[in-house]
Amino acid sequence: MPPPQHGGGPGQTGGTFFLITCEHGGKRLPQAYAPLFAGREALLSSHRGYDAGALTLARELSDALHAPLVSATISRLLVDLNRSPGHRGRFSEITRPLGRRERAEIDAAYYLPYRRRVERIIAQAVERGSRVVHISSHSFTPVMDGRVRTADVGFLYDPHRPPEADLSRHWMAALAQRDAGLRLRRNYPYTGRADGFCAWLRRRYAPEVYVGLELEVNQRHVTAGGPAWRQLRGDIVAALLHAVDGRKAGLAAAGSAEPGPERKAGQSSKGATGVHRQAAPSSTA
Repeated sequence: MPPPQHGGGPGQTGGTFFLITCEHGGKRLPQAYAPLFAGREALLSSHRGYDAGALTLARELSDALHAPLVSATISRLLVDLNRSPGHRGRFSEITRPLGRRERAEIDAAYYLPYRRRVERIIAQAVERGSRVVHISSHSFTPVMDGRVRTADVGFLYDPHRPPEADLSRHWMAALAQRDAGLRLRRNYPYTGRADGFCAWLRRRYAPEVYVGLELEVNQRHVTAGGPAWRQLRGDIVAALLHAVDGRKAGLAAAGSAEPGPERKAGQSSKGATGVHRQAAPSSTA
């Protein structure tokens, strides 16, 4: 199998390590499993098959932050990389009836390599003394079960973890300044504490060490495409840079010192402007 895609730079700025992931980046099916999906092309191309536009945005976030990107392009209908081990929704109604051995083979070939790569990158950053900021890029269907979703962009986080709430608040405020017409919502269209890779990782790391956010963009913008979709992506990226700008620049000015224990993740030690980034070549794993 092709390994999970891994590109971008080191993601390190001061005491913060940025990581971008995209679990539902494509609708690709390995040839061995293609017969299971015969006649289901429309399903594969729907929101059930993948998160349209999420990988494009993930790449742009990675480029802007010079952060590592780990992404996958196999369809979530084969196995959902964003579901925790043992979660019933990890396998779809198409792959769930497979025998235990066949499901284990899918796990070994696709699910476990992706999860372990992300977990290893985070563990190594934490071991170096960094605080990890993990952005997981997703998109959502405009209409679900006959109900129109009332947001353009959603920010999913655990409200009981102050660093996540702080970063989400600043990111949303910066995006609203760039486009006041956008409908921005917290923990929508899903709750930030619902099952997902970020929620799984929170069990392993304290809020001061791991900050995990799921970014959800309404797929109506992806479908419309054109300059408006490019503008929205640009605004989302620029707003995130603005949200972390002061803290990153402050840490760089302080000699890349780790912030004191009284300062929460996402808070700036100085009101500085200008982003200090480390250039790094893209790579694949």
